[in-house]
Amino acid sequence: MQGTRFKLFPQPQFLDEYAEPEVVEVSSAPGTVGPGPSDRRMYSIFPIGKTEPYGISPDGSDPSAPPWTGKVEAPAMPDADGHFDYLEPGTPQFETAHLFGTVRFVMDIWEDYFDREIPWQGEASYDRQELTILHSLENAYSGYGFIEMGVDRSAGETRPFSLNFDVIAHEVGHAIIYSEVGVPDPQNVTGEYFGFHESAADLVALISSLHFNSLVDRLLENTRGNLYMLNAVNRVAELSENKQIRIAANDKRLGEFAKGWVKEHHLSQPLTGAFFDILVDIFHEMLLDYGAITPQMEHLSDELLATSNYAPVMQELFDEAYAANPDKFKMALLDARDIMGTYLADTWERLDEQGLNFVDVAEVFLDVDRAHTGGRFEKLILGNFRMRDIGLVAVGPQLEPLGKDSHANSVRTMLPMD
Repeated sequence: MQGTRFKLFPQPQFLDEYAEPEVVEVSSAPGTVGPGPSDRRMYSIFPIGKTEPYGISPDGSDPSAPPWTGKVEAPAMPDADGHFDYLEPGTPQFETAHLFGTVRFVMDIWEDYFDREIPWQGEASYDRQELTILHSLENAYSGYGFIEMGVDRSAGETRPFSLNFDVIAHEVGHAIIYSEVGVPDPQNVTGEYFGFHESAADLVALISSLHFNSLVDRLLENTRGNLYMLNAVNRVAELSENKQIRIAANDKRLGEFAKGWVKEHHLSQPLTGAFFDILVDIFHEMLLDYGAITPQMEHLSDELLATSNYAPVMQELFDEAYAANPDKFKMALLDARDIMGTYLADTWERLDEQGLNFVDVAEVFLDVDRAHTGGRFEKLILGNFRMRDIGLVAVGPQLEPLGKDSHANSVRTMLPMD
């Protein structure tokens, strides 16, 4: 069935390879997305005169909440056939359409992995999720009834997060976790719950980006299948040519937080790194299944990982193997992407938010693998979790109060906790 078309940037448009948006179809049938854009589950607006983000109250009173009832920029309108891909960058209408289209695209991906519609966490109070743009905000938030996009000014110019696919997808990831895992009682919340939240949001962005055909093609051409090269997938939420919020392919271990933690974003990195390594290992398993690499090459990759010899030795081998079978490399990567997406969705469905820690996540993920494959990937999954000290080291206490921009703080202040 034909879907509604939008133009989306797979990666920020200031990156030369992604200067032009890509036309995608979301699952909504043409004619079902109205002005805004808007549909039965969400609507996108560009407020005029809004000065404070939702959930942030300057005087310490109850946080503000949607819906915005003031003036808004003229809405993006569908064309005669119900599509929005005629809009060009540089207008408020393109910005609101890009925000809406990205949220719908990401929700389509994860609703496919969950094999059902994902409810918004605030559905009991709000008929629809508000997608809001606020250029005075130098951050982005996902909360009860809304997703709000600010801007990045770190490079000396204003770069709207509403045009940054990774940032939007990350906030959709938070919304999915709010709904599927839940919010623990304040007396039973762990630092690892906040770290898990950030990790899951990063993984939603990472897996979602691999659904752009052009990005997958460029990724493989640039890396020749060696995913440990710095690339568009393992650089989460790029802000400039050489700056990103977090790197999925990192070397962080949980032992670094045995004495305590300050920022949940940092605490998330061992878990994100473990999952990225699992993704790469499953990719290698798929390459073996397709006969695109040899068992000797796969074994050598495992042996050299995290050593100074990895890049010079393995890159040459990947160059040769990819040149011989580029189509098999692409099929293997798409298979690994969908295995990880399905496993993560099944894991998040089964987690208990009360007292959640990284060991819980690891154990459920292993159970999911046993349910799907009888434990085919158990050894590599266990190895990657242990390499990050998950299950071996306890996380220490929070060492400093959460800052006002902390997402963990937003969980505590923006959401109703019964």
